[in-house]
Amino acid sequence: MKMKVTFLGTNGWYDTLTGNTCSVLVRTDDYNIIFDAGNGIAKADRYISQEKPTFLFISHYHIDHIAGLHTLIKFRFGHPLHICGQVGIQSVLKSLVREPFTVPFDHLPFPVEFIELSEGRHQVPFPLECRALVHPVSCFGYAITIDGKKITFCTDTGPCDNAVHLSRNADLLITECGLKPGEESPEWPHLNPEDAIRIARDAHARRLALIHFGPHKYTTLEERFEIQRTYGRECPGLFAATDDLTVDV
Repeated sequence: MKMKVTFLGTNGWYDTLTGNTCSVLVRTDDYNIIFDAGNGIAKADRYISQEKPTFLFISHYHIDHIAGLHTLIKFRFGHPLHICGQVGIQSVLKSLVREPFTVPFDHLPFPVEFIELSEGRHQVPFPLECRALVHPVSCFGYAITIDGKKITFCTDTGPCDNAVHLSRNADLLITECGLKPGEESPEWPHLNPEDAIRIARDAHARRLALIHFGPHKYTTLEERFEIQRTYGRECPGLFAATDDLTVDV
């Protein structure tokens, strides 16, 4: 079976009619793998078998990447939910996912187990590599390899060597497009389309999925598709992701 990648949320910062905040689901024969828990994660039960082990990787703690954790109460996982991220993730998330804000982890209808990761290679149980990205707060990018296929997830970030390293020979690189063409934001690092394409090209990634579109900059889906049309010849594997799009890897 090919891995199926479903883009549950493709907005950065906040929800609009163009999409929910960031969350990406990867389905394999043996696992559900979710990158980030923006509001899009609430749609995961439309697509997954909850009897499979589920691994949730958190890139960083900005609210658009963790706000959807309050919807975990709706799920009925048949195995413990593994929440993975940088060292300290358990204490940080427990400070948010608790009363009076929402249902605490230990009151959910399934166990939650935290996996704290240092930079480097791990077996969790599938091969994983995580590296620090460039952002105003500590942020991890991830690369997973299953059945000979590699998927890399790098958001939020500015241009950096670690993004290229994680994306090396990836079958699918999922990265952000927070900025419009030609825009820069050195004080709050994000990527424009040219930056994302440069990372994919330098890494020899086969396909490039753009997500985490700045909702105040990309106010319509047509603006995303214009990026795809403008740069499609330069980067043939490029596509602008939208909520609920599913692709095979």
